[in-house]
Amino acid sequence: MSRLRALLHGQNLAERAMRSSALTVLGYGGGQAIRLMSNLILTRLLFPEAFGLMSLVWVFLQGLTNVTDLGITQSILQSKRGEERAFLDTAWTLQVIRGALMWVGTVLLAAPVAAFYDAPELRELLPVVGLTLFIMGLIPTKRDTANRKLVLGRMTAIDLSAQMSGLVVGVGVAWVTGSVWALVASAVAANLVHLLLIVFCLPGPINRPMWEKPAVSELVHFGKWIFLSTAAGFLLSQGDKIVLGKYLSLKALGIYNIGFFLASFPVLLGGMVARKVMIPVYREKPPKESRENFEAIHRLRMMLSVGLFGLLVVFAVLGVWLVSVLYDPRYALAGGVVALLAIVSIPQMVTLTYDHAALAAGDSRGFFVVTTIRAALMMAGLLIGADQAGLTGALVGQGIGMILAYLPLVQLAKRHGAWDLRHDGVFWATGALIATVSLWLNWSAILALSALNLP
Repeated sequence: MSRLRALLHGQNLAERAMRSSALTVLGYGGGQAIRLMSNLILTRLLFPEAFGLMSLVWVFLQGLTNVTDLGITQSILQSKRGEERAFLDTAWTLQVIRGALMWVGTVLLAAPVAAFYDAPELRELLPVVGLTLFIMGLIPTKRDTANRKLVLGRMTAIDLSAQMSGLVVGVGVAWVTGSVWALVASAVAANLVHLLLIVFCLPGPINRPMWEKPAVSELVHFGKWIFLSTAAGFLLSQGDKIVLGKYLSLKALGIYNIGFFLASFPVLLGGMVARKVMIPVYREKPPKESRENFEAIHRLRMMLSVGLFGLLVVFAVLGVWLVSVLYDPRYALAGGVVALLAIVSIPQMVTLTYDHAALAAGDSRGFFVVTTIRAALMMAGLLIGADQAGLTGALVGQGIGMILAYLPLVQLAKRHGAWDLRHDGVFWATGALIATVSLWLNWSAILALSALNLP
């Protein structure tokens, strides 16, 4: 009982890290459960083309977000000034300016994007969904302060409440209109509720406009490499949709997006835990400083990977069955997408947190170099695979690119004393076993993806 009380209320790093990890898993898992509920309802009220259109909208918005990223959150998490009012207010001011510029960008680029994808609906959809970028720019930095201190309980409740609000609004609009605007209304409502709940329900001061030159200098110096890194990171997170969105029909892209939603759960959850928990842990216990620090992080990574690979087994082995149970026959081909994407994500799961060790040490340049290499390898594999074997080849090529990216990631991890051969050996072997079993069980469903192939 004393140990349980320590985990629930203790303030040392391990206890805060474990508590924050559990809250992050709870928050992300709850959020994905809400998204799944939304998908299950909306796929019955809307047509696959609606999901294809929105996947293109999110690709574009994610691109704008990445190519303008100044790394403000990462700066607050790792900076020695991360709790000073002048620094936080200056960071918030930069964030608001960025959000406004991104919204203007969606208005100016809507027509060219609609023409590129031959989807006229994007002319109206992009500027309205672009409102979410402006809304996110207004979020106070007390959210980042809570993350820096690994105090995530109230933020988890806020995130889930906002997503549930978006679900209610989206289902209501879908019931009345039966159009893609239900997905738009859901996104705008969720972000607006999220902002209001942080402003009024999260402890901490409200930001005010400020322009302190030393703070701007620090933010820009650290953020310039984050800016370049997230431009490359855009290809890592959205490269498949960029390529496939150009060649697949909107219906096929909508089916692919449903499969991606399920299969990406473990790796996106892992990335969120790494961002919210591991950066503060690496900052407070740099593995290069002592063997004790290294072993503490090793234990955390092992626990994190055991949980994530457990989830990966579910989607790699049972993904086809899950799709058949959860969705109607129009989305049956998404089962093969789930199985194959789960296999392809294994290399990312093995190397999770290595780049966060660099960010915690302030090495945003090293983070940029490795992210660029990973993006180049992944996009090369995606394009070559698509040319040789359509959709299936594109996804396999993406996975091969991620395997080749292991070596540069190891070099970055070694620089900061974070490379963990024991961890990687165990989970490379585990991943190979998962991939073998998944291919054996789901081979016919993966072959059936030829029905969605590129022309």
